[in-house]
Amino acid sequence: MTSTLLKTPPISTPKLHRLANGLTIVAQQMPVEAVNLSLWVNVGSAVESNAINGVAHFLEHMVFKGTPQLTMGEFERRIEARGAIANAATSQDYTQFYITTAPSDFAALAPLQIDIVLNSLIPDDAFELERLVVLEEIRRSDDNPRRRTFQRAMEIAFDRLPYRRSVLGTVDAIAQLQPQQMRDFYATWYQPQSITASVVGNLPEAELIEIVANSFAKSASTPYTPHPTPHTPSSPEPPFTQIVRHEFVDPSLQQARLVMLWRVPGLVQLEQTYALDVLAAILSHGRTSRLVRELREEKGWVSNISVSNLTQHLQGLFYVSAQMPVENLEMVEAAIASQIEKIQSAPVQESEIARVGTQVANRFIFANETPSERAGLYGYYQSLTGNLASALEYPNKIQALTAADLQAAAVQYLSPSAYGIVTTKPE
Repeated sequence: MTSTLLKTPPISTPKLHRLANGLTIVAQQMPVEAVNLSLWVNVGSAVESNAINGVAHFLEHMVFKGTPQLTMGEFERRIEARGAIANAATSQDYTQFYITTAPSDFAALAPLQIDIVLNSLIPDDAFELERLVVLEEIRRSDDNPRRRTFQRAMEIAFDRLPYRRSVLGTVDAIAQLQPQQMRDFYATWYQPQSITASVVGNLPEAELIEIVANSFAKSASTPYTPHPTPHTPSSPEPPFTQIVRHEFVDPSLQQARLVMLWRVPGLVQLEQTYALDVLAAILSHGRTSRLVRELREEKGWVSNISVSNLTQHLQGLFYVSAQMPVENLEMVEAAIASQIEKIQSAPVQESEIARVGTQVANRFIFANETPSERAGLYGYYQSLTGNLASALEYPNKIQALTAADLQAAAVQYLSPSAYGIVTTKPE
């Protein structure tokens, strides 16, 4: 069986509209009987100071606790009464709030979503109750072996960038956080000029824009002010110059875990990330990928192995993760470094490049077939890069890469003798 390579994603260019208050609206009509509104607030845990680490995520919870127009719980009741769904997520670089409704309900429900994002009261009593929820979420995360491994890796990957901290924050920071500190953070960052409203669904684009724009005009109470200076350092960290090794013991594990990582470009160097995406796929996407074939299928050294190019705003990580019997740790590390060296020394085969190009193009199309997926795509790229073209051009950028491009990226960013490594062994 041969796969079909889709050269160009069948996604038309959405409408981009900016308001005088600084809000950016991205709108597109899509012939699916739903409308998704995703509000991307251009703030995450990366702008926090250590003292208030976790406030962005905690605030995501508190936004739903009522406004002057909506009593606590009223937003959820009115959303659920019409069969709509709403949720939110916080990362290092952004906070996203989204709602999916029937087209006939969008004009009634969109203003509610915008109201809670712009006019949250953050009441003291709800703050104290939700603090307990967030503290329990942190404890559950600390009890999860996969999350513990990831957090240890992030702390080793970054010496000074805030990406080394947990988005959830620490127990100490959340336990000491005061409601007024959150209100100050909220007033500083939750302004129209910090928000991208991405709206996709089966209504005319002009109508989608009008509903969102009018809702913001009625809800926004803060003037258009410049962005504050974040706590985030302005430059990425240098590559590792040697192997930086950290070992842990975790009695809850059945198998050992290994993470190898390299500091690589982030979204501020978007053009440099495409080749690394392809290299990650060549190494671990599918049973015929290099590391999966060698280490799991042929040698049976690992039970699981994956490679990701984690692209954050200021700096990314090329991240290799594997699980295996403890006696295989050294062999697996050496095999991974060897595969990196092979990519540096010999051009990647055209068949491998074609396979990844096909996967990327098809997955891009299949992953953007619903209003929520499409709104998420537009909101992510517009909010974090300020460029919608980046969202639409991704498959073509991947397919334009040559073997020489991939080899050059491996030589520049992936040293087989200088990386961070975290190993965790069962007791």
